[in-house]
Formats: sequence, structure tokens, C-alpha cells
Amino acid sequence: MLTPRTQAIKESLFAQERPIDLERALLYKESYEATEGEPVVVRRAKALRHLLDNHRIVIGEGERLLGNRTAVPRAGVVSPEMSPYWIEDELDQFGTRPQDRFAITDEDKATYREVLKPYWAGRSLNDWYRAHVAPEVVEAQRTKVFAVAQTDKGQGHIIPDFGLVIDEGWGAQLEKARAQLAENPNNAFLQAAVICLEAVISYYGRYVVECGRLAAEAREAGNEARAQELDEAAARMARLATEPARDFVGGLQQLWMTLLVLQHESNASSISLGRMDQYLWPLYQVSERELSADALREWIQEFYLKCNTVVFVRSTESAKFFAGFPSGFTITAGGIDAQGKDCSNELSELLLQVQHDTRLPQPNLSLRVHSLTPARLLTCAGDVIRLGDGMPQVFNDEANVLAFVNRGVSLEDARDYSVVGCVELSIPGRMYGLHDISMFNMVRCLEIALEENPEGFETFDGLVGAVEGVIDRMVKLMVEGCNTCDLAHRATAPTPLLSSLMDGAIERGRDITEGGAKYNPSGVQGVGTPNLADSLVVLKQAVIEQGLLDWDEMSAMLGRDWSGDGDEVWRQRFINQFPKYGNDIDEVDTLGARLLSHYGHEVVRYENPRGGHFQPGSYTVSAHIPLGEACGATPDGRHAHDQLADGGLSPMVGRDQHGPTASLRSVSKLDNIQDSNGSLLNVKFSPSTLAGDEGLNKLAAYLRAFCRLKIQHIQFNVVDKATLLDAQAHPENHKDLVVRVAGYSAMFTELAKGIQDDIINRSEHTL
Repeated sequence: MLTPRTQAIKESLFAQERPIDLERALLYKESYEATEGEPVVVRRAKALRHLLDNHRIVIGEGERLLGNRTAVPRAGVVSPEMSPYWIEDELDQFGTRPQDRFAITDEDKATYREVLKPYWAGRSLNDWYRAHVAPEVVEAQRTKVFAVAQTDKGQGHIIPDFGLVIDEGWGAQLEKARAQLAENPNNAFLQAAVICLEAVISYYGRYVVECGRLAAEAREAGNEARAQELDEAAARMARLATEPARDFVGGLQQLWMTLLVLQHESNASSISLGRMDQYLWPLYQVSERELSADALREWIQEFYLKCNTVVFVRSTESAKFFAGFPSGFTITAGGIDAQGKDCSNELSELLLQVQHDTRLPQPNLSLRVHSLTPARLLTCAGDVIRLGDGMPQVFNDEANVLAFVNRGVSLEDARDYSVVGCVELSIPGRMYGLHDISMFNMVRCLEIALEENPEGFETFDGLVGAVEGVIDRMVKLMVEGCNTCDLAHRATAPTPLLSSLMDGAIERGRDITEGGAKYNPSGVQGVGTPNLADSLVVLKQAVIEQGLLDWDEMSAMLGRDWSGDGDEVWRQRFINQFPKYGNDIDEVDTLGARLLSHYGHEVVRYENPRGGHFQPGSYTVSAHIPLGEACGATPDGRHAHDQLADGGLSPMVGRDQHGPTASLRSVSKLDNIQDSNGSLLNVKFSPSTLAGDEGLNKLAAYLRAFCRLKIQHIQFNVVDKATLLDAQAHPENHKDLVVRVAGYSAMFTELAKGIQDDIINRSEHTL
């Protein structure tokens, strides 16, 4: 339960509408105007310093954990240095667009059009990308097989080494950077790192001053208790400016401030929190001897509420793929240590339990499990899962450690993996993975193969070979586009502060965009495997083997979207009388495995500019909606422009008829170890299924089975259809309803109707 303090803070998050905030954009422009001609990495560092020196600091009523990104919680910060164009296009639509709305004043619209857009036009990351991307990549993207992401936004999807700052302090990082710079005085990255680290230390000092001012006001008003809180906060910030954290409260404050300054630097989503139960555990042990359990819990509540003060403004098109403000402040709990032994602890459970109190989408809670995960931790997780907020999502060490070792990651590092963003897998402090650089539409590859071969195929191997040929051709072009985007970030948007918190980057003297991290993959997601497998089985049996239809007849039905005389009978027959992925049927499951493996093996052939290789994943976020919009009718009975299967590895909506265990078995037949960038399986349970001790025991047994089957990931929605339908019809009565989308949770009433419908229509299982 929230305390009166944290309840008031939570209410303040939603007390006013979300505005567009131009502060960062204006300060960045001011700095860039003063640094023309300097190395870009130094310009970025000086822009961050100018921002930290001048942005408005706000300490809310009752807050003890300090640090604000914007003056108003949940404001949308725009970054025209990434792309000024889509922002201008949407200035008049922010308040009315279908998804992720923001308010913007006429004055700010004018400022953007007259001041910000003219400066950044021709100078942005997007301009660099468009000037260098190959025409054949642009043409290929028109087919809607793939789209290169991150061409108009900062690149996050990374877990810095928070322990460096918590255990050693900012002062130690600054001295390290200064020492390296003394040996390499002309290294622009090291110059930039020193500028950034000095700016961060000064930024803490601004909070010390503001605390002093507010403390004086509180005393003048006769509020000595509040004045003392502010005095303590000022003293804590003064120490943390240069020194390590001394206790758990200091650790939480240092963690939040580190995350905050990294947000100021890049305005990028999914700078994730890593294994908090590991790097904060020593400090927690110190503080549990000094503070009560309730006091420690309240501090974690404050930290979780801080995570909900940050949302990201995306373009209308991007919001279709990442609907509901997924910030990606992901916490990973549990798992094994460097020696392969269980390392869960009391803090692991507490980090999960606080979701009972806050009931908000952030942080995105994740649990690592393995064959020896303690029963108490599974019970604790199950108790949180059945709240219905979609957390924690669960990751399987039995699969994910091997996936990383398979990619050349050392066993010790692989055992330290964590979750970044939604379901992407990363190595904290050692990997810059461009985990979300593109999504690849497998279903469109089938459509193109059929378009290019209107006469059809005599053999099934010929059909599958044609699909695989399209995959190969399009993967090559996708990689080329992704690498151009990679170079665009290097050329225009290096992140020297973030890089300084990655293992070895300062010693190497290189920003992470130049290969400064230890591991440097690029992650691209294959989407639509269930629909592809279901469709191919229909073509195999109905057309090639049984001759129920010829190719012309099938093509005509698909072309008219099942609208002809008798088409609906065929459509229902294809849906109900042919094998479907997700029901433990080998023929269709192994076909899905073949196609997804082919995609993965093709992807890993390619290198990126940072010296790493591409790696496959299979998750959709909310992209199964727009990727489905790009597809016509498909032989599995899907209508044109309907969604694809959600999640990535989940069966198509309504097609999994044999229960949740059959779905697990289907997923287990895929080469899950290959998806080292992460994969996603959605399962929906009725609330009654998980009720009482019996329900918890059933869920724990289900998770043990998931673990044995070596599936990478699973997540749950536990909410009945009637509640969701009522929330859709009467959103004013369900403002606090949180649901799982795909790799993240969101407020149900903040989702567009298409995504709401998807969640409502997912198969609801019992155990």
C-alpha cells in the first residue's frame, strides 16, 4: 500500500494533461550555435553541459528523491536535432492523433516553426541518414518488408554500468577520464567525456542550492519537518556529486540521477536499470539495520513513481509500433551469478512486491528464472502476476545464457545478462546492441514470393524456397539500411556521457557509436512467423497436395479479401480445419521453426560498422498492428490489413485451441537459442485460474515447465474480457487499469482502439 506521501506523489503525476516541452530543444540549439566547427562529440558534450546548467529544476511537494526531466511530469520532450520534420508535420495533431496525445500551446507551435525547425533542417541525424542511404534500400522499404528504426530519435536500448557510479562515485569516473585525456590530449571523445562528467557534478550542486532555498521557505512557514527532509536531501546530493553511495537511500538517489542525466543527454527510450537486486544488495543490507522495512519500501515506491514521470513523444507512425508510452526503465531480478548459482535475495522479492503498491507501467519488472529458482521467489512473482498488470515478465536462464555464449559472449558475462527495453537481452555495462534497429515482416515475404510467381508452385519445397529467397534478398537490404543508420548516429549523435559508463570505453578512447563497447551487435526482429507457418500449411495441403483449389483460385480469393461468393466458407475452413501453430502440431510448428531459423542464419552473416554482427530476435512490441496493416489477406484466413500474431512467438489471436501447455510445446520447437536479441510469448489467463494458493501453485508449475522447455520469455495478462470491454466503453471508470501490451505494460485507456481490441481478443486460458 502506498503511504500518504507516495499516494500524493502518484496523484500528482496525472493531475494535468501531458504537454510538449521545448526546453531541451531550445537549450541544445543555443549551445550548437556557439560551437560551430568543433568536433561533433564535443558539441554534444557542451550541449549537455548547457542543458544541465540551465534547465528548470523542480522539487515537488513531499518529494525526497530528487531529479526532474521536465517541469511537468510526463511531458513530451522533442529532439529536432534527430529530425525536425515529423515534429513540424504533427504540431497541429499532437492533441488529437489516435495514440499518445500531447497538448501544445500556439506559442510553442510558433517557436518551433520559426526558431527550431529552420535551424535543424539540413543539420539533423535524419538529414545525414537520408543523404547517405542507398536508393535500393529506400525502394525496398516501400515494400513494407522492413523499416529502419532510430532514424529520427536518440538511440537508447542499453544498460550502463550503474555500479560504477554507485560504488565509486562520479568523482572517480572524472579522474579516470582526466588521466586518460592527459595521455591523449587530442582525443575528442575523452575531451567530451571530461566535459560531461564535470557538468554532472555541477548539476548535483544546483539541487543542493534549490534544497537550501526550499528548506528556508519551509522553516519560514513553520514546517520544520519538511525543512529537515530538504536539509538531508541537500547533504545527500552534496556527497553523491563526487562520492560513492553510503546506504540504500543514497544508492536509489544516485541511480535515479544517473538515469536522469543520461535522459538529458540523448532523450532516448530504454536506458534500462539492469540487475538492481544485485548491485544495490550490499547497500540494502547496510540500510535494513538502520531503517524499518516500511521505510525501505516507501523509498522504493518513490523510485518507482519517479520512473513514471518520464514518457517519450514519438511520431504517429512510431507510436503505432510502441503504443502506450513504453519508457523501457526495465528492472531485472533473480537469476544466476557468475558461477552459475542462484543469486536471488530479499531485495529481489521486494522489488517485485512494490508493484502491489504503485500499480503503474514503469519500471518494467522482469524476473530471471532457472532450474534452481527458489519456490518462494516463484510464489512471490505469481502473486504479482495475478494482479493483472502484466508484470513481472519472465526470462529463462536455461535458454538465454546459452544464446549469448552462442554469439561469442564469455560465459561469465552471459550469466550476467539483463533485459533492456521490452524483451531485448543485453550485457550490462558491456554491450551496445542497437537492439531495436529494425523489424522484418515475414508475411510480406510470402506475399512477394506469390506476386513474383503468379503461376504458382508445383512443389512445396519450391514455394518455401521462393519465400526464403525473398527473405535473403530483403535481409541484405535491411542490413545496409541499418548500417547507414548506425553511421548516422556516429556522425551526428554520439553519447559521451553514456559511453563513459560503459566498461572500457574511456580506456579505449572511443564513444560507443565508434565501437567503444565490449560487445557490439545489431538486433533485427523477424515478425509474423506464426501467420507465415499457418499460411504455408494451407497452401501445402489445400493447393499443392489435395488440389482443393488451384493457384489462380487462391490468388483471386486473397485479392478480393474473401469477399466473393463462397469465399467465407473457404476462409472458415482454412481457419478451423487446417493445422495452426500454437496447438502442438508438429507439421506447422516445425515449418515455423524452419522459416525463423532461416531468417536468423541469414541475419548473422552480416557485420555492422562497430565491428559486431547482426543478431536475430522475434518480438513485436505493438508492431503486429501496423505490420498487419501492410499485408493483404493471407491463406490462414486472416483478412487484409488485420493484425499479425501478437508478441512475436505467440499464436495468432484465437488460433490456439488446445490450451497454454500446447502453446508452450509449439514455441519450444523453435530454435529459441538463436534469438539472442530476445523473443516474446504472450499468454492470457482468466483471473479465476490463478486465484488462491492452488492458482499460485499451478502458475509456479507452469513456469517450471516453461523453464524446462528452454523457451526464452513469457509474460501474462490476467484480466477478464468483461473488464476490458467495460474499460473500453467507459474509460473514465478505469483510469488505473494497467495491461500487458507486448514486452511492456501500459495504461489500458491510453491505448488506441486497435491495440485494445487485440488485448481483448487474445485467447483466455485456464490451467
